[in-house]
Amino acid sequence: MNHPTSSFNIEKEDIPQIKFSQNETLLSFKKRKLRAYYLERGTQLGNLLKTKVKIYFMDSSNKLLSVNTTIWAVTSNFVVLKQGITIPKHSILYIE
Repeated sequence: MNHPTSSFNIEKEDIPQIKFSQNETLLSFKKRKLRAYYLERGTQLGNLLKTKVKIYFMDSSNKLLSVNTTIWAVTSNFVVLKQGITIPKHSILYIE
């Protein structure tokens, strides 16, 4: 995937204050499938190895944000982080 070069890094605890757009950030079906793959991979890394990943996502003003965190679970609509903090799946651009 082609990734933007700069993002604003935030703390996981700041995510509940973020307003997210209702729109899908990835228009390509192929990119959405790739995102799902990396989210599942990130979940496995988090649960098995306690490894953090960097999640890049967009807020409602199309600002690119990133957070270093452990993914605990992925539902059909959300990525669940520690302390029950969630990010809408449709807002996520990519995972490293």
